[in-house]
Order: sequence, then structure tokens, then C-alpha cells
Amino acid sequence: MTFYVHAQDRPGVADQLLEFGEEHWSYMDRFDGRLILRGPTLSDDGEEHTGSVHIVDLADRAAAERFATEEPYWRAGLYQGFTAVRAEVLLRREPAADAPYTLVTAQWPARPRTPGDAEQWSPDAEPDGRLSFVAVLVDDDRESTTGVVAAVRALPDEARSLVQSLADRFSGGPTPLTARRWQRGGRN
Repeated sequence: MTFYVHAQDRPGVADQLLEFGEEHWSYMDRFDGRLILRGPTLSDDGEEHTGSVHIVDLADRAAAERFATEEPYWRAGLYQGFTAVRAEVLLRREPAADAPYTLVTAQWPARPRTPGDAEQWSPDAEPDGRLSFVAVLVDDDRESTTGVVAAVRALPDEARSLVQSLADRFSGGPTPLTARRWQRGGRN
């Protein structure tokens, strides 16, 4: 099962993140073959770490919650909270290492899925190559959509506009989006 796991930093923990950096990397190395997308969210200017995002294949919700709470930054009290939501990946392209990216997310009350929801949006028909990753968030039974997450090679305002119609389609109406600067993570 694929999960979207996002942890938000507590304010003022930048130095401590560096202190626990190797422990974080060693922990993530254990999941290397199961990490689909990962990297930090950043401040609006792209200079400050504000959180950590992982799209990861795990056995079940309990494993996703353990993944989040056994992470060294969490254990050291550097995160103020986390989200772990089941996800269905619709598009997966390798993000470029040297380009500005935005993570666009939305969450809404569970909306029953209609047949062909995901199939109505075809990444092959998507003319804009700036979309690197798109997943619809679903409940544990996969019967309802609950949100969307996308990594877009663009700054926040532009990225938001590229994801809006997709989010509106899955949510069933106009959907407010959150856009945070993001960069591809990993040791390599």
C-alpha cells in the first residue's frame, strides 16, 4: 500500500535537524526500495526546511504510522505533527535535482469514488511536463477520495494553477489548495 506521509517541523529547529541528520538518513536507508518520492518542504524563499514528505509503500496504516513516529526527527521532538494517508499514484516522473518545485496538496471530506475517476485523468494526455508526481489520497478502503498531492516543477502560484482542475474533479467542486516549496530528497 502506498502512503503519503508529511511531517511539519516545529519552529526554530534548523540546527537540531542538522544534528540528527545522519540518524534520519540511516533510518530512511532502511526504506530505500520502497520510497517513491521524498524531500523537504521549504519556506517561501526556498531557504528554510519546514517539513518532510515521503510517498512510501508499506504494509498497512499501522506501518505508515510507525514509519512516521519512529523517524529520528519525530522521536527527537522536531516535528509538530504528521499526516499519513493512503495514496494512489497517477503519475510518477523523476523530479529534476536542480529545478524549483512546489508540493501542491488538498484535503477534503471523504467523497465516494465514481467508476473511472482516476482513468478520467490520463497523464499520457497531459501536455504539461512540469507535473512530476500526482497521487489521489483515498480512505483505507479505497472507496472515497480525500485529497490530492502533486509535485510540480514551478513556483507556488503557477503550480497551484496546474493542479486546480484535477483537484476540483476528484473533490467534486472548487477546492482550496496548499502550495509549499519542495525539493527532491535522498542521499543521491
